Amino acid sequence: MARLALLSVSDKTGLINFARSLAEEFGFDLISSGGTAQALKQVGLPVTKVADYTGSPEILAGRVKTLHPRIHGGILARRDLQQDMADLETNHIRPIDLVVVNLYPFEQTIAKPGVTLAEAIEQIDIGGPAMLRAAAKNYAHLTVLCNPSMYEAYLQELRQHEGKASLEFRQACAIQAFEHTAGYDRAITIYLTNQESNVGAGLSEPLVGESNLSINPPVLPQRFTISGEQLQSLRYGENPHQPAGWYQTGTTATGWAAATKLQGKELSYNNLVDLEAAGRLIAEFADTPAAVIIKHTNPCGVALGNTLSEAYEKAFNADPVSAFGGIVALNRPIDASTATALTQTFLECVVAPSCEPEAKEIIAAKSKVRVLLLPDLSMGPEETVKAIAGGFLVQVANDVVADTSQWQVVTQKQPTSDQLAELLFAWKVCKHVKSNAIVITGDRTTLGVGAGQMNRVGSVKIALEQAGEKAQGAFLASDGFFPFDDSVRTAAAAGITAIVQPGGSLRDQDSIKAANELGLVMVFTGVRHFLH
Repeated sequence: MARLALLSVSDKTGLINFARSLAEEFGFDLISSGGTAQALKQVGLPVTKVADYTGSPEILAGRVKTLHPRIHGGILARRDLQQDMADLETNHIRPIDLVVVNLYPFEQTIAKPGVTLAEAIEQIDIGGPAMLRAAAKNYAHLTVLCNPSMYEAYLQELRQHEGKASLEFRQACAIQAFEHTAGYDRAITIYLTNQESNVGAGLSEPLVGESNLSINPPVLPQRFTISGEQLQSLRYGENPHQPAGWYQTGTTATGWAAATKLQGKELSYNNLVDLEAAGRLIAEFADTPAAVIIKHTNPCGVALGNTLSEAYEKAFNADPVSAFGGIVALNRPIDASTATALTQTFLECVVAPSCEPEAKEIIAAKSKVRVLLLPDLSMGPEETVKAIAGGFLVQVANDVVADTSQWQVVTQKQPTSDQLAELLFAWKVCKHVKSNAIVITGDRTTLGVGAGQMNRVGSVKIALEQAGEKAQGAFLASDGFFPFDDSVRTAAAAGITAIVQPGGSLRDQDSIKAANELGLVMVFTGVRHFLH
């Protein structure tokens, strides 16, 4: 008897040629559901509809098609178990040797503007994941394919192994199927968790059985699953002896995967880590042309300007030594003037919303510089994840927006509106500097950055030393409170005019007293921005 292949796919890429090879080259009988069967029939391929094979019509407007013993029995039967094979014969079920399934486009659907909850619900596949999981569970006896990219590899397996796929290949396919369904379920979980209400959008019943449940679910779910598809293998990780890969968490390219690469070498692991840091920082500034230069995830130069080129020149001149080999993020299209400035030093990467034609020609002179175009640089992850021994930590991303109306001026001396704007600039930059973080600014430009020191006093000294004489009349931001007044006095001695910090120390009054004594402005934000 001919082998049986079940094909039920939403993404029909490569389907016709693959099905033709199965039928004509390897003698498979084909069974398919709905649109897949129709697509095969239109090109003259012999195919049996699932409803005809099972003897049960599709019901509930297509919600139930493949959930039937003749399907799942054929998938789950163990061919080396006599009782399983006897059950198949008794119930007139053929064993299925190949399951080809990809799922309803749930993530593509929820990405569309204006999609309703009801529309999203209908794109939650039930039969597809059931078949994938069943086939993956029984990989010892059949093959499961969940992505069109796997078709050719399967055909090659058959050609190389006398019409049979090897156990190693079947196991690899099974793992990919489980990864696929796990990622699919995770996308659904995130979407439903983010809904403002569990009821509505044309549903006749609540999504959750208890009607008195809160409509605001917990910020983080009890079970947190991470799943991704490898976009590319990277040359190495942080160091050459560490293998690394770049994974995409959804089926639709978003974030850095959606960026257009204008030119340059392949992105490295460290490039991507630094680009993420640059993207998060540049997203703080939308209203004014801004430039950010990142080195080892810390900003070494950040500035605002009347034009993009002015902002970049100010950011570069803030620390030209550290800017060498840096990552640049810009919040406006690259123009000719900015492109000319970018070519004056060695840079690893540049990212901007777009690039003007004349600027493309200029920057092409530095052909190895990686230039990425990403229109929306404000898209960041909703959670951040860190691996630890035996598990991982998850937190909601630090997306709090600074609001100066909530700040408290704790000194006798009050800030002017311009001073308050400068403190806001310093505070936004400080949020993205490794703790303990100290940032000194003036004229909306970083003058000194103290990052990642084991004590705050050390960070203050580093930032002031870098600022040098420019510290006179400058502004200082600290990501955490000052537990003693020593840093306040050190800052004042260097010429600092105003300080912004979270406050909250048991000895806040010591710092306030020192600031008043020295004629400084001090503002408490009430928000801490540690970055480990």
